[in-house]
Amino acid sequence: MRNDRAATASRLTYNDHGLVPAVAQNAQTGEVLMLAWANREAIKRTIETGFAYFWSRSRNCLWRKGETSGNQLHIEEIRVDCDEDAVLFLVTPSGPACHTGETSCFYRRVTTDGELEAASRASFSPFSILGELTSVIDDRRTAAPESSYTAQLLADGVGKISRKVMEEAFETSLAAWNESDARLAEESADLLYHLLVLLQSRGLKLADSCTVLADRRADQ
Repeated sequence: MRNDRAATASRLTYNDHGLVPAVAQNAQTGEVLMLAWANREAIKRTIETGFAYFWSRSRNCLWRKGETSGNQLHIEEIRVDCDEDAVLFLVTPSGPACHTGETSCFYRRVTTDGELEAASRASFSPFSILGELTSVIDDRRTAAPESSYTAQLLADGVGKISRKVMEEAFETSLAAWNESDARLAEESADLLYHLLVLLQSRGLKLADSCTVLADRRADQ
């Protein structure tokens, strides 16, 4: 197995400094989290441990993301570009990816005047909140029931959550029938939230449902 990891790391095309650019992307939301550099050893360690390793050009050393902050990047999948000179880490983050505390290092945008300003998370991906909620719900699974509504729901079990999903689905349908667009948006948000909790209570995530949709889309 160790030889296989070494072979995978060695087949990449590294630059004159022995590095390849490594992009970390949230596997749930698609949001680009950070860009760093990796050498052969970083790639091997990443494959071996399942956590993102990089090479620090400023400190001239190998480092694991989150080794001091705890904000690790758990590897879900590693992809290589067509020229085999760049890698993409699809990850589940355990906290903010940026050292500033922002979710992504790319939290600013360039204005038409060439200035920098804070970028709206929603403008990047309106679906990113679903991935974030999935992570929050996952964290609540081991929390005390009295600590939050989500923890209480998970403690109550699948039956209670299923009834809440049916209730929210009914209210969403009523809102679509005779209430305002704002009310429909609110009720559908409640439905999506409780559906995520239901999936999590069965050990599933939004990605599992998305995989089914992708498979069905291929047949359409």
